Order: sequence, then C-alpha cells, then structure tokens
Amino acid sequence: MSPNLILVIVVGVMVGSGVILVLERSLTRILVGFVLIGNGLNVLFLVASGPAGRAPLIDVGEGPMSDPLPQAMALTAIVITLGVTAFGLALAYRAYQLTGTDDVQDDLEDDFIRRRAERDEVSTTFDEALPDEALPDEDYLDNDDVGVAADAETSVGEERRR
Repeated sequence: MSPNLILVIVVGVMVGSGVILVLERSLTRILVGFVLIGNGLNVLFLVASGPAGRAPLIDVGEGPMSDPLPQAMALTAIVITLGVTAFGLALAYRAYQLTGTDDVQDDLEDDFIRRRAERDEVSTTFDEALPDEALPDEDYLDNDDVGVAADAETSVGEERRR
C-alpha cells in the first residue's frame, strides 16, 4: 500500500518551512522553525509506519498488528522537541532581556575573520612569527637530555627526603 500523498506533501512543506525559518536571524523564528521540523518529522514517522492495525500488545482481534517502533520514536521526538523548545524559549527571553531584541548578533571574531579573508591576509604561524635564530636546535630535545633531566629531578627529590 502506498503512503498517503497528502501527508508526504505536508511533511515536505513543514520541514522545508522549518529549515527556512531556522536560517533566519530572529530567535523566535528559529524556534518556530525548529518546532515545524520536529512536527514534520513526527508526521513522517506516522507515514512511514504504514497502515493502522490492531494494538501491538493485546492479542485480541483479527488483522495485522501495527508496528510499535514508529509510535515510540514519535513519542520520544515529541518529548525531546518539547525540552529543546523550552530551553530555546528561555534562551530567547534572556537574550531579549539583555539586548532588547531577539536577533542573533554577529560575533566579533567572525567579523574579524571575514574582514581578514576579504583582504586575503594569511595568519602568521609559529614558524613565521619567530626568527630562525630563536628556534631551538634539533639536538636540544635529545632523548639523552630528557633522561638526564629526569635523573636530576629524581636525585633532587631524594636529597629533599633526607
């Protein structure tokens, strides 16, 4: 049996609208978009579960038994969506209290990186920042030197105990 075409279109519209709203700058629109995506996926679970049947736990009646897994997944998704929505509402309310608007503001570091990319500047690395004379020699970190340093620390620790 094919899935109901109207429900498939509803899923597409809800998830598509939710994605468009999540890409907005207003926290309330982002929250509404998240709720639309969650509800669209719940409808998708119900469409994917197939036709209705008898109760999965009671062995009474005739006909095929319905699959309990999509129902459990939809119930879990509802609970998770409710929790994340409550957290998002608290976040949006706190942002509104602090800034007077619920728009997401640009991060200063992101703006700095964008301006630097527009000028096509390359950031300096450790090797470029230090002159060659300031870099340590290759034999500076010899294994023998590390062993001598470890032995010196051990002998100092033994002297302190005495």
